[in-house]
Amino acid sequence: MDLLDDRGILYIIADFLSLITIASCLVSKVPQIQTVQKLKSATGLSLNGLLMELCSYSVTMLYNFTNRYAFLSYMEYPILLIQEYALVYVVLKYSNMLNKPAYIWSGVYVAIFTGFATAIIPSSVLMMLVPLTTPVGATSKVMQLVAILKSKDAQSVSLITWAISAFTNSTRIYTILLDSGDKMLLANFGISTILSTSVFLAAWYYKKPKKE
Repeated sequence: MDLLDDRGILYIIADFLSLITIASCLVSKVPQIQTVQKLKSATGLSLNGLLMELCSYSVTMLYNFTNRYAFLSYMEYPILLIQEYALVYVVLKYSNMLNKPAYIWSGVYVAIFTGFATAIIPSSVLMMLVPLTTPVGATSKVMQLVAILKSKDAQSVSLITWAISAFTNSTRIYTILLDSGDKMLLANFGISTILSTSVFLAAWYYKKPKKE
């Protein structure tokens, strides 16, 4: 009873949802990575969309980190980033794009990421980038949605990955409301929930066996 009095049932639910979200994110990109490796093809996946998603994840994680928000409220981002790195790698590999420019841009990314994390690059710059995460993240999902609708083929798209994406984005709306109430983050996750659900539904529809 003391626990409920001190923190409130709403915060207990928020922590529970955070743990579920983090657990889900441990494997969210794995099905997509496995699909690409199994087919040895990245056809149907947008590399530009993945890179935009990578940038959006990076900025969101750094924003939470530099603002010292509760770690449980964004712990999935380090996990997602590791998986996103792996996914981008396999897509580049099977698209025959693992070349010198790819390694150079990877080095630039690492330098910038480290600069923000260590405050070498002023946090004011990061603050200017945060509002862009919503349109950038949304655009990456729109690009994937358009790719599915154009090709009418979702065989290379993982339903599990997009279902987890929609679920984890929706749970973050609740946890952020209780933790920080940050309007930029709420807008980001709200739009992401809608778009991830749209990609999931489109992929599900075009994975259905075609009737002769």
